[in-house]
Amino acid sequence: MINYRQTIKPMTPYVPGRPIEDVKREFGLTDVVKLASNENPLGCSPRAKEAIIKSLKDTNYYPDGNCTKLRDLLAKSLGIKPTEIVFGCGADEVLAMVGKVFVNPGDECITGEETFSQYAASVVSMDGVMIYAPMKNHAFDLDAIISKITDKTKVIFIANPNNPTGSAFTQAEEEVFLKKVPSNIVVVMDEAYAEFASDPDYPQTLDMLRKYKNVILIKTFSKIYGLASLRVGYGIADENLINLFEKVRPPFNVTIQAQEAAYAAYLDRDFVRKAYENNRSAIDYYCKEMDAIGVNYIPSQANFVMTDTGYDSLKVFYELMKKGYIVRPGAPFGMDTWIRVTMGTLEQMRGFVRVVRDSCR
Repeated sequence: MINYRQTIKPMTPYVPGRPIEDVKREFGLTDVVKLASNENPLGCSPRAKEAIIKSLKDTNYYPDGNCTKLRDLLAKSLGIKPTEIVFGCGADEVLAMVGKVFVNPGDECITGEETFSQYAASVVSMDGVMIYAPMKNHAFDLDAIISKITDKTKVIFIANPNNPTGSAFTQAEEEVFLKKVPSNIVVVMDEAYAEFASDPDYPQTLDMLRKYKNVILIKTFSKIYGLASLRVGYGIADENLINLFEKVRPPFNVTIQAQEAAYAAYLDRDFVRKAYENNRSAIDYYCKEMDAIGVNYIPSQANFVMTDTGYDSLKVFYELMKKGYIVRPGAPFGMDTWIRVTMGTLEQMRGFVRVVRDSCR
């Protein structure tokens, strides 16, 4: 028998959303709409596509391991030092680095009960212990997190807006929270969906990094920029923390195509605006329709809406696939009757709402 690290024994593999082609084959469908993985229904910037094509001539070369061009663009745009950024193969890799850098066996980390599974994966894989604080109305209860802090606490993971619930807290709430967290505890603020937030009181976390040297801000090009397949994420923090990340960051972890596409996508503000506007229109339409048929949902600051069907989410997931719509069942998040519905185009959402409305008759 081959021995392996026992700390990974209780872990379960991440289960991604079902691919469109798989669903077509299984149910004999020609048209399938994927509303499961919080992807951008508009695709990506035309400029990003052009950059990818142009970069293909360099596929025989290793990428710039420093991501210099993209690093300098972000640093200038955000008003930070280039040395305050670490890049990852998606935000997932940056989150995995958090565990490698900060978590020793037996260390405790804290997050909410209904949130992104990769926080726990980062911790448990390093033989740490994940502590779950209760949520309040499916939103992070920041006071509950504070109450869980012990002398063993090393890292706190928070998603704002939260995945899968779409809830978000305000600037004032974030400031009060950060003041209460001891400075020796790292706070990971995952803002993968920040660009979709419409609340004027949504936090400006970047502005607080100068004051709170223990905060790491996580960002991604997978969501509003539509580059999920290329895997580009990054973390922003005090350069002393970033230096630690660079010790464990794999070499050449962001491809040439990903770097060039991210650079071009970041500069295309018109595309970002269109993606934001499409998302708000889709959410407004979807929530209005759910109100009309009496289906409960959680108001969202992200690009998805967690919806309570009142039935087993795995069965609902399967029945919707048969009708050509892939959603995310809430069961893996402990929300057994909920489904997470990514916002598509208005046309896609109208079709989805028709299916939901017919099911309620």
